[in-house]
This record gives sequence, structure tokens and C-alpha cells, in this order.
Amino acid sequence: KNSAKVMEKELVTCSLQEKEKTPINRYQIFQIPQRKDSETKVIVVLGKAGMGKSILIQKICQDWSNGEFSQFEFVFWFDCKQISLPEKQYSLKELLLEFFVKPQEGSKEIFEYMLQNPDKVLLIFDGFKGFDDHENFPRCSASQPEKDLCSIKELLSGLVQKKILNGCTLLFTARPKDKLYQYVSKVDKTIEIVGFSPQQRELYIMKYFEESLYCDSALKLIKECGYLFSHCYSPVMCRFVCFLCETVLEMGEKTLPSTLTEVFLKFFQQKIMFMQSDVTTTQNQESLATLARVAWCLGEKHQSAIKSDLIPSKQVKEFALKYGFFLPFAFPRHSDSEEEEFGSTFCDFVIQNFLCALHLLLAEELRDKNLTKYLSFLSKKKKPYNWLDLMPRFLAGLMFLQDDPYFCSLSNEDEKQSTKKQKTLLKYIRRLQIHTLCPERLLELLCCVYETQNNYLLQHVALRLEPDLSFLGIVLTPPDVHVLHSVLKRSRKEFSLDLRNSSIDMQGLQALVSLRNVTSFRASLSDTVRLWKSLEQTKDYELLKASTEKFVLDPFKAKTMKDISDLSDLVEMQEKMMNGVQETSGCTSYEIPAIRNLRKLEFALGPTCGLQGLLKLVKILAAFPSLQHLDLDALSENGIGDEGAKSLSEVFPTLTSLETLNLSQNKITDVGAENLATALPSLSSLKTLSLYNNNICDFGAENLAKVLPAMTSLRVLDVQYNKITGVGAQQLTDSLRKCPHIKNLVMWNPTIPYGVLEHLHQLDSRISV
Repeated sequence: KNSAKVMEKELVTCSLQEKEKTPINRYQIFQIPQRKDSETKVIVVLGKAGMGKSILIQKICQDWSNGEFSQFEFVFWFDCKQISLPEKQYSLKELLLEFFVKPQEGSKEIFEYMLQNPDKVLLIFDGFKGFDDHENFPRCSASQPEKDLCSIKELLSGLVQKKILNGCTLLFTARPKDKLYQYVSKVDKTIEIVGFSPQQRELYIMKYFEESLYCDSALKLIKECGYLFSHCYSPVMCRFVCFLCETVLEMGEKTLPSTLTEVFLKFFQQKIMFMQSDVTTTQNQESLATLARVAWCLGEKHQSAIKSDLIPSKQVKEFALKYGFFLPFAFPRHSDSEEEEFGSTFCDFVIQNFLCALHLLLAEELRDKNLTKYLSFLSKKKKPYNWLDLMPRFLAGLMFLQDDPYFCSLSNEDEKQSTKKQKTLLKYIRRLQIHTLCPERLLELLCCVYETQNNYLLQHVALRLEPDLSFLGIVLTPPDVHVLHSVLKRSRKEFSLDLRNSSIDMQGLQALVSLRNVTSFRASLSDTVRLWKSLEQTKDYELLKASTEKFVLDPFKAKTMKDISDLSDLVEMQEKMMNGVQETSGCTSYEIPAIRNLRKLEFALGPTCGLQGLLKLVKILAAFPSLQHLDLDALSENGIGDEGAKSLSEVFPTLTSLETLNLSQNKITDVGAENLATALPSLSSLKTLSLYNNNICDFGAENLAKVLPAMTSLRVLDVQYNKITGVGAQQLTDSLRKCPHIKNLVMWNPTIPYGVLEHLHQLDSRISV
């Protein structure tokens, strides 16, 4: 079972600018090119709670102890939950050589060596939660870090700001929504753990049960419960599901709970009630209620650890330790004569979330109406409980499980109270204006309602969903996708989904796209092409054809080289599909409708990749027969220059539907203008041409003037903010007389005297002053 926990998981390094992702292995984590060894290196591993960040850290430490990562002579690993209690203060020396490990002798010499060789020191802070005040620098100075006592916040601030131990390597693990991004400019490398793929989930389950009699039946049982299997993408959830499955099979049962709330209700019941006598039942109920209150009080402060002397009673402490809900730890002593202090931390974030929900349900001081404010989708303010992200789902689920025998064994609440709370939730959701919810809160609502498994609520929400559902930029986990699929399937409406930048996996995308009432969808091009290739390999041609017909591309904005590459892959996919259809049916006309229907394409790669991206884009532009609007203007200026203008002009004859061409702010000179002018008449549908803010002079203006009469569809020409003088302006004006079809010529330039431009405007009112 332990070996299953340290399975390799895919690591993804994120470019914070382009958000492109590249898989890496564990040994690449500390590789930071173009970074001086004398400077502190800051590396961050992101991942939702339970993704395996701590397991990864353990593996790194294990590898180092076996001779890997030999660039480090010292590795220190700290659990931030244990060291970040606000009342605790440490010096750097205490933190390193007292809290973590205490050398038998030579502490002073070892510490001096580290101060002189910081590049050989790796400091790992697991469970980093950011700093509350980024202006609050540490009180300890770089010259005496072994003497000054500081809070952990101040010490971490000093390390990141290079005030302390400059030159060391810092490795933080954090949740994506924690306050890490206050220091994003200080981070050299960001890595994300994305959890288990479906294949890895199966492998974990098989390893968990490999020495068990239930190996084959366990995997089958878990996969039959799609919702629980989807939660197994999280390693910690996978472990809980496997534990429960093992318990169920040992008891001779044949089904698993249908919700996460039921899983943990049964988990607690098995833990507490196993070998329990009637005498201890009430005592355990009281201890559990008190422990739940402790969980909530800590959770409100975004904490999971507590000093042992602050736990309400010895009975509660022993109860929590006995059943494994608490893990004990010791604080470092400032001196050998000082009495040793101990603390306790919740064994797992899910356990704390469940206990918080249990507290809210059992607390007598909370009225039924007040419960609903803790369901985050009901709050108009910024989501206050995102640190306890599973708590609202557990709370909703528990409201509809209060007559469950397992729940009754954990509490002494009567049936009338539970029915009243259910009615309160039903009433609240009935009044909720679902169409006003942002995508994140809508998703939270769906997940909370799903946990209730109440048919009325599920149907109520399904029927009130808007037909256009956008989850653009919202991370959709496998459980989110399962819930969304389940709710959409209940509705009689037709839906259009926007799933771009949602990190949806291929299985989830396939499930949503295959729904009959999902009539159109948008998704990241790479994900879509990957899905189609998979369907092609499995010969599911019916779904392949249906999904290509549902796919929407228009409008498309390319921001990175990857976007251009993905667009090229899409065009290549169409060519392959056309050839495949031809081989099987003799038909050569099959196209991907999204390619045929693309009307607007925006290009915003910026100056670094602008020319390179355009040279790749022009090779596929002919594949978009309906393209009407090509916009190469970007705030960061693409700077395609004359080379880009020449390359683009060569494909003009294929752009028969193009009506708007925006080449503003691209550093085009007379040379580029000449190449454009030669090919512009072939754009038979062009109505608007913008060459705003380039470097075109009189020679370029002259070439444009020559072809204007031939551009019979043109209505607007914008050549503002170039370097055209009165001579070029006069040539354009003379040509304008031969062009009755043109409605507006915008050519204000700082190099044209105002009097000249005013005179030209009087000659032809179509010239804008």
C-alpha cells in the first residue's frame, strides 16, 4: 500500500506568461537555466490538496539520501502546518539545527559552513500559505541570523527576498489559490502536479489490492461507481476510496456509496464504531462533536495544527490520536532546560473539511437559516471558505443523510431537526437566481446539489441552467466533469459549452461532447485534436463525425506559438480525415465545419514570436475559405515587418472572403507596402484595410495609390501615424478621385502639415482630418 503512494505522477512546469505546459521528470525540478549560482533560487510546486505534493517531497528527500541531487550537501524539510503557529518564533539556526535535526556536536561549525556555502543548502517548505503582509520584512539581519528570533513569516520573507542565506535553493509546495502570487516575480520555476490519469488510477488500485483476495473485484467495483472513480484522480481520495472498498468487500457488501459524503460518513463510522461498546457511544459522540468544533475554529484561520495544551480536554486529544484523526509533533526548544512542547495536526485536509461540515450541522448555536451562508455559491462576496473547499459539499450532503444509520451513530440529532434543515436548503436553492452565478460558483452549486442526491434538487438545477455555459479558464477536475455530465444529461435543453483553458482531461471532454443535448462546444485545440485522434484510433467514427460537427472555432485568437501549432494540427487533421473518408467511401468533400466557418482570426504573439508565428500561419490560411477578418494588430505589437508583409501578400489570392485586414503597428516600411500593394487587388472582398502606425513613407503611399482604383470592394483605408508627407498625401488624394467606392481615407500623419491635410479634406470630404 505504501509503495502505491509513491507512484510517479506527471509533473507539469508552467510558463507564467504563456501558460504552456511541458511534462518533466523529478530530476528536472532543480534545473534552472540562465540562473546565477550565487543567487537564491525559488521553485514552487503547485497542486490541489491531496495531489501528492508531500509524497513528492518525501521522494526527493529519499533520492537525496541515496546520492541523487548531489549538488546539495544539506536538505531541510519543514511542514508549514507545524512551524507557522503565530505565537512561535525561531532563529534560522534553531529552525535548521533544532527543529529539523539536532547534531550531536559541532552545531556552530555546521551552521557557519552553511552560511559560507548557501548554494549547497536546499530548504523545503511543504504547505506554504504565503505572507499576510508582503511589506513586512524580517527583523533578523543577514549578519546575525542565528541569534535573532523571528516569526516563520518573517524568516520566509527574508529567505525569498534574499536577505537571509542568499544563494540557497528554496522549494515550496502550495495550493494554486494560496497567496503565492504576491511573490510571483521572485519565483524562478513553477511546477504543477496534475494528479492521476485514468490509467494511473487503475494502477494505484491494483497496487493497493495486489496482496488482497479482492484485487479484481475491487477495481471492478470502484470503476462501476463513476463518481468515486473520478475522485481517484486525487491520490489521497484514491486511498480513502480503496480503504472503504476494502471494508465493504470484507463485510460481504456489493455496492459502494454514491457520494463523497457517504464515503467519509462510512469511513468515520468504521473507524469509531469498530469494536465499540454501548458505554462509549455517547462519549465518542461528544468527543467527535468537540473535535469538529476544533476543526472549524482552526479552519476559519486557515490552520490545521494546534498546540496540545489548547485542545479542549485530554479525552478529546486521546480520542483524536486513538483513531488517527490527529498526528502529534514536537516544537523545538530554545534551550535544553526549556520544557518540551507538543502539538497536533489533522492527519488529512479531507478529514478536517468533513469535521467542519459536521460541526456546522451539529452546532446548537447555528440556526438553520445561518447554515446556508456557508455554502459558498450563495455568497455575493468573494468566496470566504475556499481553504475549506470540500466543506460546503460535505455540508449539503450531510443535510440529506441525517436519517442515515451511519450519521445517527455519530450524532444524537433528532429527525425533526434534520427535516427542517433539508427544507431550508431546498427553499434557498429554489430562490437562487442560477443564471446570475459566475462559472466557479455554478460549478460549486452543481457539486453541492450532487452530494445531496436529491432528485428534485438535481432536476430543478438542470432545468434552470443557461443554454450557453462557459467554463473558460475554470479548472474542471474529473469529479467536476462527472457532475456536470450528470446534470446536463437530466435536462431537456440544448447546450453550448466553452471548455477552453479548463484543463479538462480527454475522457471528460469525450463524455461531455458525446451528450446529445450538447450541440456545440469550444475547447483547447490541442485537447480537441487529441480526442479526435483517439476516436480515430478506436474507430469510433460516429462520435468522431458528431464531435467535429459540434466543434466551434470562431472567433480564434492566437497568443502563443503553441496556438499556431495547434491550428496547424487541426488543418492537418482535416486533411487526414478527408483522405480517410475518401478511402472508405470514395467521398472527397468531408470537412471540419469549424475550419470552414472560421470568420475572425486574431494574431497577438508579440514582437518576440510575431514574425515566426506569422510565417507558420500563412501556410495554412488557405484552409479557411470563410475567413472575413484577419487582425494582426496587438497591444504588444507583433512587429511582422516587411518580411511578414511579403509572406502574407503571397497568399492573398486564396483569401477570397476576407473583408477586414488589420496590419496596424507592425513596423512595415515602404518595402513591405510595395509587396502588399502588388497583391492587394487580389483580395476581391476586402472592405477595410488598416496600416495604422507603421513606417510607411511617400514611396509606399505612391504604390498604394496606384492600386486603389483596382480595389473595387474597398471602403475604408487607414494609413494614420506613418511617415507620409504632403507629397504622399497628394498622391493618395489624386488616386481617391478615381475611387468612388471608397468612403473614408484616414491619413493624418505628424509629417503632413495641418494646412495641407485641411486643404485636401476640402477637396475631398472623404479624407479625415
